[in-house]
Amino acid sequence: MRALTFVPGSKGTLDVLEVPDPRPGQGELLVEGLALGICGTDRELVAADYGWPPPGEERMVIGHESLGRVLEAPDGSAFSPGDLVVGVVRRPDPVPCGACGRGEFDMCRNGGYTERGIKELDGFGSERWTVEAAYAVKVDRSLESVGVLVEPASVVAKAWEQIERIGARSWFEPRTLLVTGAGPIGLLAALLGRQRGLEVHVLDRAGPGLKSSLVEAMGGTYHSGSSLREFADAKPDIIIECTGAGPLVIDSMTTTAAVGIVCLCGLSPGGRSHRVDAGVINRDIVLENDVIFGTVNGNLRHFRDAAAALAKAELAWLERLITRRVPLTRGLEAFEPAEHDVKTVIELTA
Repeated sequence: MRALTFVPGSKGTLDVLEVPDPRPGQGELLVEGLALGICGTDRELVAADYGWPPPGEERMVIGHESLGRVLEAPDGSAFSPGDLVVGVVRRPDPVPCGACGRGEFDMCRNGGYTERGIKELDGFGSERWTVEAAYAVKVDRSLESVGVLVEPASVVAKAWEQIERIGARSWFEPRTLLVTGAGPIGLLAALLGRQRGLEVHVLDRAGPGLKSSLVEAMGGTYHSGSSLREFADAKPDIIIECTGAGPLVIDSMTTTAAVGIVCLCGLSPGGRSHRVDAGVINRDIVLENDVIFGTVNGNLRHFRDAAAALAKAELAWLERLITRRVPLTRGLEAFEPAEHDVKTVIELTA
Protein backbone atom coordinates (compact mmCIF):
# COMPACT_ATOMS: atom_id res chain seq x y z
CA MET A 1 0.00 0.00 0.00
CA ARG A 2 1.24 3.48 -0.87
CA ALA A 3 1.21 6.37 1.57
CA LEU A 4 2.51 9.93 1.71
CA THR A 5 4.92 10.00 4.64
CA PHE A 6 7.50 12.33 6.20
CA VAL A 7 9.85 12.58 9.17
CA PRO A 8 8.52 15.23 11.57
CA GLY A 9 11.15 17.83 12.33
CA SER A 10 13.24 17.03 9.22
CA LYS A 11 12.98 18.99 5.99
CA GLY A 12 13.04 17.26 2.61
CA THR A 13 11.70 13.94 3.87
CA LEU A 14 8.24 13.92 2.25
CA ASP A 15 7.86 10.92 -0.04
CA VAL A 16 5.36 8.39 -1.37
CA LEU A 17 6.43 5.02 0.08
CA GLU A 18 5.12 1.50 0.46
CA VAL A 19 3.81 0.86 3.97
CA PRO A 20 2.04 -2.16 5.53
CA ASP A 21 -1.69 -2.49 4.92
CA PRO A 22 -3.70 -1.29 7.94
CA ARG A 23 -5.60 -3.79 10.05
CA PRO A 24 -8.71 -2.49 11.79
CA GLY A 25 -8.82 -3.00 15.53
CA GLN A 26 -11.89 -3.54 17.62
CA GLY A 27 -14.52 -0.90 16.87
CA GLU A 28 -12.62 0.44 13.84
CA LEU A 29 -13.60 0.94 10.20
CA LEU A 30 -11.37 -0.10 7.32
CA VAL A 31 -11.57 2.67 4.74
CA GLU A 32 -10.45 3.07 1.14
CA GLY A 33 -8.87 6.51 0.89
CA LEU A 34 -10.41 8.65 -1.83
CA ALA A 35 -9.07 12.16 -1.33
CA LEU A 36 -6.77 14.16 0.90
CA GLY A 37 -6.93 17.94 1.22
CA ILE A 38 -3.70 19.91 1.60
CA CYS A 39 -3.59 23.10 3.67
CA GLY A 40 -1.09 25.44 5.32
CA THR A 41 -0.73 23.12 8.31
CA ASP A 42 0.53 20.33 6.04
CA ARG A 43 3.04 22.65 4.40
CA GLU A 44 4.29 23.76 7.81
CA LEU A 45 4.72 20.12 8.85
CA VAL A 46 6.73 19.38 5.71
CA ALA A 47 8.82 22.50 6.37
CA ALA A 48 9.67 20.98 9.81
CA ASP A 49 8.04 23.83 11.73
CA TYR A 50 6.47 21.25 14.07
CA GLY A 51 5.07 17.71 14.11
CA TRP A 52 5.30 14.69 16.39
CA PRO A 53 5.55 11.11 15.06
CA PRO A 54 3.74 8.15 16.62
CA PRO A 55 5.59 6.80 19.66
CA GLY A 56 8.50 4.61 18.63
CA GLU A 57 8.29 5.64 14.96
CA GLU A 58 10.46 7.91 12.84
CA ARG A 59 8.17 8.46 9.86
CA MET A 60 4.54 9.43 9.90
CA VAL A 61 1.68 9.38 7.37
CA ILE A 62 0.65 12.96 6.73
CA GLY A 63 -2.84 14.33 6.15
CA HIS A 64 -5.81 15.43 8.25
CA GLU A 65 -8.38 16.49 5.62
CA SER A 66 -9.83 13.10 4.68
CA LEU A 67 -12.46 11.43 2.56
CA GLY A 68 -12.86 7.68 2.13
CA ARG A 69 -15.25 4.83 1.42
CA VAL A 70 -15.93 2.19 4.07
CA LEU A 71 -14.67 -1.28 3.15
CA GLU A 72 -15.35 -3.01 6.47
CA ALA A 73 -17.43 -1.91 9.45
CA PRO A 74 -17.81 -3.53 12.88
CA ASP A 75 -21.13 -5.13 13.77
CA GLY A 76 -23.46 -2.76 15.56
CA SER A 77 -21.84 0.40 14.21
CA ALA A 78 -23.74 3.08 12.33
CA PHE A 79 -21.68 2.39 9.19
CA SER A 80 -21.88 -0.05 6.29
CA PRO A 81 -19.52 -0.91 3.42
CA GLY A 82 -19.86 1.73 0.72
CA ASP A 83 -20.56 4.64 3.07
CA LEU A 84 -18.58 7.82 2.50
CA VAL A 85 -16.82 8.98 5.65
CA VAL A 86 -14.34 11.50 6.98
CA GLY A 87 -12.21 11.03 10.07
CA VAL A 88 -12.23 13.45 12.97
CA VAL A 89 -8.69 14.80 13.42
CA ARG A 90 -8.22 15.24 17.17
CA ARG A 91 -8.44 12.68 19.97
CA PRO A 92 -8.87 13.57 23.66
CA ASP A 93 -5.92 13.22 25.99
CA PRO A 94 -5.90 9.99 28.00
CA VAL A 95 -5.95 11.74 31.38
CA PRO A 96 -8.35 13.52 30.41
CA CYS A 97 -8.78 17.23 31.12
CA GLY A 98 -12.26 18.48 31.97
CA ALA A 99 -13.02 19.56 28.40
CA CYS A 100 -11.80 16.30 26.83
CA GLY A 101 -13.75 14.31 29.38
CA ARG A 102 -16.94 16.00 28.17
CA GLY A 103 -16.31 15.47 24.46
CA GLU A 104 -15.04 19.03 23.90
CA PHE A 105 -11.54 17.83 22.98
CA ASP A 106 -11.06 20.68 20.54
CA MET A 107 -10.76 22.80 23.70
CA CYS A 108 -8.17 20.58 25.44
CA ARG A 109 -6.57 22.48 28.32
CA ASN A 110 -3.48 20.44 29.09
CA GLY A 111 -2.13 19.75 25.59
CA GLY A 112 -2.29 15.98 25.99
CA TYR A 113 -4.45 15.48 22.91
CA THR A 114 -3.26 13.69 19.75
CA GLU A 115 -4.10 14.50 16.11
CA ARG A 116 -4.19 12.42 12.95
CA GLY A 117 -1.34 13.38 10.63
CA ILE A 118 -0.03 16.06 13.01
CA LYS A 119 0.62 14.84 16.53
CA GLU A 120 1.50 11.24 17.43
CA LEU A 121 -1.06 9.58 15.12
CA ASP A 122 -0.68 8.62 11.46
CA GLY A 123 -2.80 10.69 9.12
CA PHE A 124 -5.12 9.85 6.25
CA GLY A 125 -2.68 10.18 3.33
CA SER A 126 -2.74 6.52 2.28
CA GLU A 127 -4.64 4.24 -0.07
CA ARG A 128 -6.32 2.62 2.93
CA TRP A 129 -6.71 3.76 6.51
CA THR A 130 -8.56 2.86 9.66
CA VAL A 131 -10.57 5.02 12.01
CA GLU A 132 -12.56 4.35 15.15
CA ALA A 133 -16.27 4.27 14.33
CA ALA A 134 -16.76 6.75 17.18
CA TYR A 135 -14.53 9.28 15.36
CA ALA A 136 -15.94 8.84 11.85
CA VAL A 137 -18.62 11.04 10.29
CA LYS A 138 -20.85 9.89 7.45
CA VAL A 139 -20.96 12.11 4.36
CA ASP A 140 -23.86 12.30 1.94
CA ARG A 141 -23.18 10.30 -1.22
CA SER A 142 -23.88 13.37 -3.34
CA LEU A 143 -20.72 14.95 -1.89
CA GLU A 144 -18.23 12.37 -3.15
CA SER A 145 -16.43 14.93 -5.33
CA VAL A 146 -16.16 17.52 -2.51
CA GLY A 147 -16.49 15.64 0.79
CA VAL A 148 -12.83 16.30 1.51
CA LEU A 149 -13.95 19.85 2.37
CA VAL A 150 -15.69 18.63 5.54
CA GLU A 151 -12.60 19.11 7.74
CA PRO A 152 -11.97 22.77 6.80
CA ALA A 153 -15.72 23.35 6.99
CA SER A 154 -15.69 21.91 10.53
CA VAL A 155 -13.34 24.71 11.59
CA VAL A 156 -15.83 27.36 10.47
CA ALA A 157 -18.80 25.37 11.78
CA LYS A 158 -17.16 25.63 15.18
CA ALA A 159 -16.51 29.34 14.62
CA TRP A 160 -20.19 29.93 13.88
CA GLU A 161 -21.27 27.88 16.88
CA GLN A 162 -19.09 30.03 19.13
CA ILE A 163 -20.25 33.28 17.48
CA GLU A 164 -23.87 32.34 18.11
CA ARG A 165 -23.17 31.33 21.71
CA ILE A 166 -21.45 34.65 22.36
CA GLY A 167 -24.24 36.56 20.67
CA ALA A 168 -26.77 34.82 22.90
CA ARG A 169 -25.42 36.76 25.92
CA SER A 170 -27.83 39.53 24.82
CA TRP A 171 -30.27 40.32 22.02
CA PHE A 172 -28.51 39.12 18.87
CA GLU A 173 -29.76 39.72 15.36
CA PRO A 174 -26.70 40.35 13.16
CA ARG A 175 -27.20 41.59 9.62
CA THR A 176 -23.72 41.94 8.15
CA LEU A 177 -20.62 39.74 8.03
CA LEU A 178 -17.14 40.60 6.83
CA VAL A 179 -14.71 37.78 6.07
CA THR A 180 -11.07 38.74 5.55
CA GLY A 181 -9.28 36.28 3.29
CA ALA A 182 -10.76 34.29 0.41
CA GLY A 183 -8.92 31.03 0.90
CA PRO A 184 -10.85 27.82 1.60
CA ILE A 185 -11.55 28.72 5.24
CA GLY A 186 -12.67 32.25 4.37
CA LEU A 187 -14.92 31.15 1.52
CA LEU A 188 -16.50 28.41 3.63
CA ALA A 189 -17.00 30.88 6.49
CA ALA A 190 -18.76 33.19 4.04
CA LEU A 191 -20.88 30.30 2.74
CA LEU A 192 -22.09 29.45 6.24
CA GLY A 193 -22.82 33.14 6.78
CA ARG A 194 -25.00 33.22 3.68
CA GLN A 195 -26.77 30.07 4.88
CA ARG A 196 -27.67 32.10 7.98
CA GLY A 197 -29.18 34.86 5.85
CA LEU A 198 -26.48 37.47 6.43
CA GLU A 199 -25.27 40.15 4.06
CA VAL A 200 -21.77 38.87 3.33
CA HIS A 201 -18.67 40.83 2.34
CA VAL A 202 -15.33 39.18 1.58
CA LEU A 203 -12.02 41.07 1.46
CA ASP A 204 -8.95 39.61 -0.27
CA ARG A 205 -5.85 40.96 -1.98
CA ALA A 206 -6.62 39.13 -5.23
CA GLY A 207 -8.18 41.12 -8.04
CA PRO A 208 -11.15 40.01 -10.14
CA GLY A 209 -11.01 36.29 -10.88
CA LEU A 210 -12.06 32.99 -9.40
CA LYS A 211 -12.29 34.22 -5.81
CA SER A 212 -14.45 37.21 -6.67
CA SER A 213 -16.60 35.00 -8.89
CA LEU A 214 -17.13 32.49 -6.08
CA VAL A 215 -18.16 35.22 -3.66
CA GLU A 216 -20.56 36.78 -6.14
CA ALA A 217 -22.02 33.36 -7.04
CA MET A 218 -22.99 32.79 -3.39
CA GLY A 219 -24.67 36.20 -3.26
CA GLY A 220 -21.89 38.04 -1.45
CA THR A 221 -19.92 41.20 -2.24
CA TYR A 222 -16.21 40.92 -3.03
CA HIS A 223 -13.70 43.63 -2.08
CA SER A 224 -10.17 43.63 -3.47
CA GLY A 225 -7.77 45.23 -1.00
CA SER A 226 -5.60 44.82 2.06
CA SER A 227 -7.14 47.20 4.60
CA LEU A 228 -10.48 47.77 6.32
CA ARG A 229 -10.67 51.50 5.60
CA GLU A 230 -13.77 51.17 3.42
CA PHE A 231 -15.62 49.54 6.35
CA ALA A 232 -14.85 52.35 8.80
CA ASP A 233 -18.35 53.85 8.52
CA ALA A 234 -20.65 50.93 7.68
CA LYS A 235 -19.21 48.59 10.27
CA PRO A 236 -20.10 44.88 10.08
CA ASP A 237 -21.73 43.11 13.00
CA ILE A 238 -19.38 40.13 12.70
CA ILE A 239 -15.84 39.81 11.34
CA ILE A 240 -14.24 36.44 10.70
CA GLU A 241 -10.52 37.08 10.18
CA CYS A 242 -8.89 34.29 8.13
CA THR A 243 -5.60 35.81 6.95
CA GLY A 244 -3.50 36.14 10.09
CA ALA A 245 -2.13 39.38 8.62
CA GLY A 246 -1.17 41.60 11.55
CA PRO A 247 -2.68 44.88 10.30
CA LEU A 248 -6.01 43.21 9.47
CA VAL A 249 -6.11 41.47 12.84
CA ILE A 250 -5.55 44.76 14.63
CA ASP A 251 -7.99 46.75 12.49
CA SER A 252 -10.68 44.08 12.96
CA MET A 253 -10.71 44.80 16.68
CA THR A 254 -12.03 48.33 16.12
CA THR A 255 -14.11 47.92 12.95
CA THR A 256 -17.21 46.08 14.15
CA ALA A 257 -20.51 47.70 15.03
CA ALA A 258 -21.33 48.05 18.72
CA VAL A 259 -21.55 44.71 20.54
CA GLY A 260 -19.67 43.23 17.61
CA ILE A 261 -17.88 39.91 17.45
CA VAL A 262 -14.49 39.21 15.90
CA CYS A 263 -13.48 35.60 15.33
CA LEU A 264 -9.79 35.04 14.59
CA CYS A 265 -9.26 31.94 12.40
CA GLY A 266 -5.94 32.85 10.76
CA LEU A 267 -2.52 32.24 12.30
CA SER A 268 -0.08 35.14 12.32
CA PRO A 269 3.66 34.56 11.82
CA GLY A 270 5.81 35.60 14.76
CA GLY A 271 8.67 38.07 14.71
CA ARG A 272 6.82 41.01 13.19
CA SER A 273 6.08 44.21 15.10
CA HIS A 274 3.15 46.55 14.47
CA ARG A 275 2.67 50.03 15.88
CA VAL A 276 -0.74 50.18 17.57
CA ASP A 277 -2.58 52.50 19.92
CA ALA A 278 -3.55 50.01 22.61
CA GLY A 279 -5.63 52.65 24.36
CA VAL A 280 -7.89 53.15 21.33
CA ILE A 281 -8.36 49.39 20.96
CA ASN A 282 -9.12 48.95 24.63
CA ARG A 283 -11.55 51.87 24.71
CA ASP A 284 -13.42 50.66 21.64
CA ILE A 285 -13.79 47.08 22.88
CA VAL A 286 -14.86 48.08 26.40
CA LEU A 287 -17.29 50.86 25.50
CA GLU A 288 -18.96 48.79 22.78
CA ASN A 289 -19.08 45.47 24.68
CA ASP A 290 -17.22 43.82 21.81
CA VAL A 291 -15.82 40.29 21.89
CA ILE A 292 -12.68 38.99 20.19
CA PHE A 293 -11.89 35.29 20.30
CA GLY A 294 -9.77 32.71 18.53
CA THR A 295 -10.73 29.27 17.29
CA VAL A 296 -9.04 26.24 15.78
CA ASN A 297 -9.84 22.58 15.21
CA GLY A 298 -13.24 20.96 15.77
CA ASN A 299 -14.86 18.11 17.63
CA LEU A 300 -17.28 15.43 16.46
CA ARG A 301 -20.26 17.78 16.60
CA HIS A 302 -18.56 20.33 14.36
CA PHE A 303 -17.69 17.69 11.75
CA ARG A 304 -21.34 16.64 11.64
CA ASP A 305 -22.46 20.26 11.35
CA ALA A 306 -19.97 20.79 8.52
CA ALA A 307 -21.20 17.73 6.60
CA ALA A 308 -24.77 19.00 6.95
CA ALA A 309 -23.80 22.51 5.77
CA LEU A 310 -22.04 21.17 2.67
CA ALA A 311 -25.02 18.96 1.85
CA LYS A 312 -27.18 22.12 1.75
CA ALA A 313 -24.75 24.02 -0.50
CA GLU A 314 -24.71 24.09 -4.29
CA LEU A 315 -22.49 21.22 -5.43
CA ALA A 316 -21.15 23.06 -8.48
CA TRP A 317 -20.03 25.95 -6.26
CA LEU A 318 -18.19 23.60 -3.90
CA GLU A 319 -16.50 21.85 -6.82
CA ARG A 320 -15.07 25.18 -7.97
CA LEU A 321 -13.25 25.53 -4.64
CA ILE A 322 -11.06 22.57 -5.53
CA THR A 323 -8.77 24.08 -8.14
CA ARG A 324 -6.13 21.36 -8.39
CA ARG A 325 -6.25 17.56 -8.14
CA VAL A 326 -3.02 15.58 -8.00
CA PRO A 327 -2.67 11.77 -8.02
CA LEU A 328 -0.96 10.15 -5.04
CA THR A 329 1.96 9.08 -7.22
CA ARG A 330 2.74 12.79 -7.72
CA GLY A 331 1.71 13.79 -4.22
CA LEU A 332 4.75 15.99 -3.61
CA GLU A 333 3.48 18.37 -6.31
CA ALA A 334 0.50 19.23 -4.09
CA PHE A 335 2.86 21.00 -1.68
CA GLU A 336 4.27 23.29 -4.36
CA PRO A 337 2.58 26.70 -4.71
CA ALA A 338 0.41 27.21 -7.77
CA GLU A 339 -0.83 30.53 -9.10
CA HIS A 340 -4.51 31.25 -8.42
CA ASP A 341 -4.83 28.06 -6.38
CA VAL A 342 -7.67 27.89 -3.85
CA LYS A 343 -7.73 24.25 -2.71
CA THR A 344 -5.42 21.40 -3.68
CA VAL A 345 -6.52 17.80 -3.25
CA ILE A 346 -4.55 14.58 -3.59
CA GLU A 347 -6.53 11.74 -5.17
CA LEU A 348 -5.62 8.56 -3.32
CA THR A 349 -7.14 6.04 -5.73
CA ALA A 350 -5.93 5.37 -9.25
